[in-house]
Amino acid sequence: MLPDWLLRHEATIEPFQGEGAYGVIYDDAVTEQCLVDDERRLVRDAQGLETVSDTTIFFRPGVHCPEGSRVTVNGRVTTVIASYARDGGGLPTPDHVEVVCR
Repeated sequence: MLPDWLLRHEATIEPFQGEGAYGVIYDDAVTEQCLVDDERRLVRDAQGLETVSDTTIFFRPGVHCPEGSRVTVNGRVTTVIASYARDGGGLPTPDHVEVVCR
């Protein structure tokens, strides 16, 4: 697990639920402590297409932030490209959830 002293930011997550007749549907917003890395990099989305990510957010294990979710961090609203659970399977690693955003 990431140490608490690294989680210096707060992010508001509105988990993606699907799409309806009037557009995208999000679940209720939750606020989580996180670490934000503002770095532009090339990543692959869930379909395998290359896209540019401007922000990577690191959360504690178990945080639910699926692809398509809306995240507000550092005053910016962004959309999740992909989310990865980084789990060492019991090894002494810094387990966390990595979220890459547009």
